[in-house]
Amino acid sequence: MAVLKIRKIYFILLSLLSGILLSLAWPQNGFPGLLFIGLIPMLFIEDYISKAPEKFIKFTVFLYSYPGFLAWNILTTWWIVNSTLVGALLANVLNALFMAIIFQLFHWTKKKITHRLLSYISLVCFWVALEYLHLNWDLNWPWLNLGNGFSSYYNWVQWYEYTGTFGGTLWVLVANITIYELLWNFKTQTSKFKIQYLLFILIWLATPIVISRIIYNQYKESPNPVNFVVLQPNLDPYSEQYTIPPPEVIGQIISLAGSNLNDKVNFLVAPESAIQESMWENDLRTFASIRLLRQIIEQYPDLNILIGGSTFYAFDRGAPIPRTARKFTDTDRYYNAYNTGIMINVHDTLQLYHKSKLTPGVEILPSFKGFKWLEKYAIDLGGTVGSLGMDSVRTVYTTIRSVPVGPAICYESIFGEFFSEFVRNGAQIMIIITNDGWWGNTPGHRQHYAFAHLRAIETRRSIARSANTGISAFIDQRGDAHQVTKYWVPAVIKGSLNANTKLTFYVRHGDYIARYLTATGAMILLLSVFISVKNRFLH
Repeated sequence: MAVLKIRKIYFILLSLLSGILLSLAWPQNGFPGLLFIGLIPMLFIEDYISKAPEKFIKFTVFLYSYPGFLAWNILTTWWIVNSTLVGALLANVLNALFMAIIFQLFHWTKKKITHRLLSYISLVCFWVALEYLHLNWDLNWPWLNLGNGFSSYYNWVQWYEYTGTFGGTLWVLVANITIYELLWNFKTQTSKFKIQYLLFILIWLATPIVISRIIYNQYKESPNPVNFVVLQPNLDPYSEQYTIPPPEVIGQIISLAGSNLNDKVNFLVAPESAIQESMWENDLRTFASIRLLRQIIEQYPDLNILIGGSTFYAFDRGAPIPRTARKFTDTDRYYNAYNTGIMINVHDTLQLYHKSKLTPGVEILPSFKGFKWLEKYAIDLGGTVGSLGMDSVRTVYTTIRSVPVGPAICYESIFGEFFSEFVRNGAQIMIIITNDGWWGNTPGHRQHYAFAHLRAIETRRSIARSANTGISAFIDQRGDAHQVTKYWVPAVIKGSLNANTKLTFYVRHGDYIARYLTATGAMILLLSVFISVKNRFLH
């Protein structure tokens, strides 16, 4: 009994070691090479338990893997607590729960199939399926998808233009499995086997980096300059942004742009939620913020202004009412609230894009039947609270004397396939507008900024990034950043980005790796269920 107690402590320490290694690999200051060994302690725990099942209760793999995954989540995304304690608890506790379930499912499948290679394939497929789910359901939280871990070392993954981040996830998972197998079987294998296995590991780790460096060095942008002025107003979202009168906010934005504007500037970009005037889309032209911005257009008629704002739309009686609609308190009519990117130019009609990958717990709550009551518990970060309306199409703005551009609002810049839809729809340059001030000067805003490098590589689109409190920057098609601003400092940057019309393999095909592996995982799981049922009837 004493031996088993010591072993339990040993397993917990191994689990925590995995969590620490994975967190030390994470951007912006981590070293992603640790990702290749981060899951090895977890694999040891699972393998030991699978070899002595009589000594352990059911779900032991889950119980021992959960502390490590929880440690990884907390050490990497603890900064969420700066904006919401409840949100931080849910994000960390639930995401660690899902990860531990994946390891338990892998363990169960391994027992049923009893084929080591196929069981490892199941682990890869199940993990990828979880990451894919996180990109496509209401409780989306893809922040810790393994492929994101290379966002600060983007020179290692220039091949994301072919695979997206799931190529990185596959790279990491296979590396962990093969290194673990070498270590686990080191004493029992021949020298020839060890050399061959070690050679495979070295090739698996080094080849993608070498290929990436070749792609990086050979990639040349075609000259097609578009001129930008990008603003960083630095309004404190807790004490200023939602309390200062909207015309005063617009006045600060105009003042910040100042002498940087001239007839050669194609775009003026201001961040997400810069306009906090409650504007109804049924007649946007009547609102003071829009009128003030149109005065800039009168002075520079070739200018296109992209700015974020909170907008609302009142549905006509008899019109279809979406799930996200809210009821007016004094009538039987309904309206939607949106986080909106607004394009303003000499055209009378304003072009609107509604943010469609919404932040769980803040902008969206589960759409599962019977969960509507959760709306009243939505986290209030200022502005509009509760589930927001969304667009079904990734809108690309038509512009005056310039190229079509796509707007990604804040959280949307984490979603690779989603982001690429703007490019498939014709965007030749991408613009990210965000408000990263909720988390303070923590790794949160730095990680969010780092992910933009990956979007530039996947799509080979230059990116203009405007953040309310930082980090703002110009990012070219290789992922290199220019004129990077400091956090919590008002700033304006002016420069040119090259437009691009070519579509990468990833833009054309999206997350095909995830779809294939998820389907494969489903088949392996069905096979495991079949074997389990068959064995039950036979015994």
